[in-house]
Amino acid sequence: MLGQSITRNSLLLALFAVCTTALIASTYLLTKSDIAHQKRLAEEKALLEIIPRSRHDNSMLDDTILVGPETPGLELSEEKQIYIARQHGDVVAAIIPVLAPDGYTGEIELIVGVNADGTIAGVRALTHRETPGLGDKVDVKKSDWILGFAGRSLENPTPDGWAVKKDKGVFDQFTGATITPRAVVAATLRALQFAQANRKLLFEQPDPTSTGGDS
Repeated sequence: MLGQSITRNSLLLALFAVCTTALIASTYLLTKSDIAHQKRLAEEKALLEIIPRSRHDNSMLDDTILVGPETPGLELSEEKQIYIARQHGDVVAAIIPVLAPDGYTGEIELIVGVNADGTIAGVRALTHRETPGLGDKVDVKKSDWILGFAGRSLENPTPDGWAVKKDKGVFDQFTGATITPRAVVAATLRALQFAQANRKLLFEQPDPTSTGGDS
């Protein structure tokens, strides 16, 4: 009797485990497409903060260049995508991922929009763990500090001016926090230098929607 009871309980537990696994799997499959859609919308929102719809007529999420840890200057820890913005088929800007590994409390993940003329369209911090009330001012929701990069270039200021004022540069630091803005300024400069060194790759990309053909 004891053996039968153990066998019956084991079978019930096994059946319960199978049913639970099936339920979890079906729930995942049902929500997978919705999760992917929401992630895509979140990504698009971040890109549109830098390159608004009025400046491009392509889908930046579908017009990309793959970069990764081996890409010089970007300091990436994993594969990311550069997003290309076009107007009438011509590249108007590229949104470049770059990592600041030397934030006060860890890595700061940024995207830097660089216009075809070499000026910055905008910079946004995607993820960070900086101290609330101090380093978190890199987040546009906390401060407008990061908006000050718009319009800057390798000539404005010259490379020696790409530093916080404490280091004799032109960029403000935060009251009580210098490490975070210093890291973001340096990473943004590296993104600009990457864009300059890879102008052909970024700004002479063929339009993937064009069909081409013999004339």
